[in-house]
Amino acid sequence: MASTPDVAKSVTVEATIEQAFAIFATKPIEWWPESHVFVKERQAITIEPFVGGRYFERGADGEEIAWGTITEWDPPKRLVMTWRVGPYWQPIFDDEKASFIKVDFEVVGPTTTKVTLTHADLHRHGDIAEGIHKALDGPSPGETLETYARVIEKHVPKAA
Repeated sequence: MASTPDVAKSVTVEATIEQAFAIFATKPIEWWPESHVFVKERQAITIEPFVGGRYFERGADGEEIAWGTITEWDPPKRLVMTWRVGPYWQPIFDDEKASFIKVDFEVVGPTTTKVTLTHADLHRHGDIAEGIHKALDGPSPGETLETYARVIEKHVPKAA
């Protein structure tokens, strides 16, 4: 299982590295795919801005389910969090069985940033690791980063 490869996808956006990081970290409700939810009638998605913080959804009924824990918080360059997904894409509540989502922000130009999202250490999912890899390993940038790029366009004015 340790041989399950990481899945990395990237997108280049017209935003400074600070803007790109801030939008990723503070507006996940806008870019998180609608199909990737654990709660009913999702009302909020929060990424707590510190190591040990959670990233979680809140449903209309007040239920909260954490997708994981922040393990690295290095604005505006990097954010790493555990990814608690189990069999049948249901939540698990143990970071020891979770893989990692690593998000790296790299300056390409004065107002251009490359954002790379890597699903790493998928072997930690045990018997379902290969299935998760196959589900994630599609063309880049993928649904999440495509949506994120549209959110950047919405919030960052074009340079004159």
